[in-house]
Amino acid sequence: MCGIVGLFLKDQKLEAELGSLLASMLCVMTDRGPDSAGFAVYGAGDKDKVKLSLRAAPGYDFAGLAAGLSVPAGGLPAVSVRGTHGVIEVAPEREGAVRAFLAARHPEVAVVGTGSRMEIFKEVGLPSSVAETFGLATMRGTHGIGHTRMATESAVTTAGAHPFSTGADQCLVHNGSLSNHNALRRTLKREGIAIETDNDSEVAAGYLTWRMRQGASLGEALEAGLKDLDGFFTFVVGTENGFGVLRDPIACKPAVMAETDQYVAFGSEYRALVDLPGISTAKVFEPEPATVYFWERA
Repeated sequence: MCGIVGLFLKDQKLEAELGSLLASMLCVMTDRGPDSAGFAVYGAGDKDKVKLSLRAAPGYDFAGLAAGLSVPAGGLPAVSVRGTHGVIEVAPEREGAVRAFLAARHPEVAVVGTGSRMEIFKEVGLPSSVAETFGLATMRGTHGIGHTRMATESAVTTAGAHPFSTGADQCLVHNGSLSNHNALRRTLKREGIAIETDNDSEVAAGYLTWRMRQGASLGEALEAGLKDLDGFFTFVVGTENGFGVLRDPIACKPAVMAETDQYVAFGSEYRALVDLPGISTAKVFEPEPATVYFWERA
């Protein structure tokens, strides 16, 4: 049992409130997942820069790391630090060199996500503690997704926390369990998709990345997943400009959505949505089984 939430803003006037709204939604899901929590926020981006979300041990010297990256990054990269995570910005053409340098010289640093707009933060602990540590309530953006984890099939570690990201500006949170993730993991690795953990949810993220690399839209990739992914699942997925939801054909995992002229919101339970503005007049519905829901900004 886990809790997942998502918020996709249609109204630019709400962008300054994205973090505070998402933090409230995430913390309400604590009893569904007290082991660890995480979130992805799509904020301001620069087409000439790639953000790398990095995770390391508490107290890690990210400023020193940035200085050490000056050669592969082609200059001192900008860095922002929040708790155990740092976000550095480099030119797109330098990303490969920076990743190679980190892998060779700094194995203690994990790259948990990359993209022009996406930043990912996750940690072991209660959702309220995780949200406070990373300052979620102060973040602004157009959309975001979050997860509270109750570990059932793998250890309680930060590496096992959601969201999982296997492609640029792509991430996924998952409530459920995939039965064919080991076979899919082998296939994806052969196709060049990096899978870093034994978590089935990372395989789901990698599957969508693989399909999209083949030219599928997010909606088409989710459709294909209905055929290729075995098990029980509810997914909430983020891309640079989009937000998608999919439940398996049986739909045994709870899910509720709300839509207004200002936003689309998702929660594992309705109580995650009750503090959203205008919720009393929102269209509230349960997403249908085996049905792709997808919204995208122009």
